[in-house]
Amino acid sequence: MSALIWSPFADETSAALAAGQLLGEGLIACANVLPAMRSIYLWQGEVQETAEVGVLFKTDASLLERATDRLAEIHPYATPAVLGWRADTASRPTAAWLAALAGGERSA
Repeated sequence: MSALIWSPFADETSAALAAGQLLGEGLIACANVLPAMRSIYLWQGEVQETAEVGVLFKTDASLLERATDRLAEIHPYATPAVLGWRADTASRPTAAWLAALAGGERSA
């Protein structure tokens, strides 16, 4: 089964560094760094607004907990938003690609 992880970052550089580290550790197969977005959120009792970039990480469900825990450890925010979920459906080639990650294989 496939899985996804979502997390916002302050900028593309920090997002790319985290993605590179998770890729290097074999915890994800891909990271999509999305362009600038406007985040409006409640933090410490006050409404905040910040420019951020979002990242969608792709992995195998068997690696989801390890990948989310590791991302929370290396994330530059003191309290990062790291959300992961299992994907109920994926195309067969995508599912096979991500399953190969869990098996230790590397494929493009």
